[in-house]
Amino acid sequence: MNSEEKPNGRSPEQRRAPLPPLAPPAPAQQSAPEAEESASQTGRQRLRAAVWPLRVTRAQLIVAVLLFVLGLGLAIQVRSTSEDSALRGARQEDLVRILDELDNRTQRLEDEKQRLEDQRTELENSSDQAEEARKQTLQKEQQLGILAGTVAAQGPGITLTISDPAGTVEPDMLLDAVQELRAAGAEAIQVNGVRVVADTFFSGAAGDMEVDGKRVSAPYTFKVIGKPQDLEPALNIPGGVVQTLEKEQATAVVARSEKIIVDALRPAERPDYARSSSQ
Repeated sequence: MNSEEKPNGRSPEQRRAPLPPLAPPAPAQQSAPEAEESASQTGRQRLRAAVWPLRVTRAQLIVAVLLFVLGLGLAIQVRSTSEDSALRGARQEDLVRILDELDNRTQRLEDEKQRLEDQRTELENSSDQAEEARKQTLQKEQQLGILAGTVAAQGPGITLTISDPAGTVEPDMLLDAVQELRAAGAEAIQVNGVRVVADTFFSGAAGDMEVDGKRVSAPYTFKVIGKPQDLEPALNIPGGVVQTLEKEQATAVVARSEKIIVDALRPAERPDYARSSSQ
C-alpha cells in the first residue's frame, strides 16, 4: 500500500475540494388576496400611502411657522411701499395741492362739528325747544336747497372767467375746475347760467360744449360762493387749473367779491329709488 494513501482511500486533493455554494432562499410566496391587492394599486395610490399621513417633526413645524411669518412681513412691507410710491414720485406742486386740500377739508369738518355742537347747545338751553327745533329745521332746509340748486344763494366768493380764443378748452378741464372749487369749500357754483349740482355733467368737445345738456360757449364764467381766501389759491396752485389752461393757450382770471349771486335754479326732482330712512 502506498505510504501517501490514507485508510479511507481518498487522496488529499479529494478531501480539500470546496463544497458547492448554498442556494439563496426562495422568496416568500404571497397569498392570493395580497397579490391581487398589490397588483390593483396604482403608482399614485402607492405614493399617497407612502407620504400620508404626514409625519412632521417639531423642528419642521417651527421652521414652517417662521417662514410663514417672514413671508407675511415681506408682503406687508411690499404693499406699504407700493402705496407710498405714488406720493414719493409726485411733483412738488402736486404735494402742495394735496396738503392744501387736506387742510381745507379738515378745517371744514371742524367748522361743521362746531356748528352742530352750537345747535345742540341751543336746543338744550332754549326755553321753547319746539320753536328752536322748527327754526333749525328751516335753516337746514335752506342749506339743502342751496346744495340741490332749488333756491338762489348769495354770499362772498369769486368769479372765474375762462377765455378760449384758440378753442382748445375741453369739457374735462371745466370739470377739473369744478372739482378743485368743491375741494376748496365752494357751496354754490353756476357756469354760464347753469347751476352746478351733484349730478352735473360736462359733455361735447372743445368749442361745442354742453353742461347738463345745455350748450355753453366761451368765455366760461364761474360764479362761486365760498371763502375767497380758500377758493382763489386752490385755482392758482402750481400745476392747478390756471396753469393747465394757460398751457392750452387759454386764459383764466380770478376775481374776489364780497357778494356773489347764484340765481340759476334747478327743478326739485323726486329720486327714482332713494327714500328717506328713519334709521
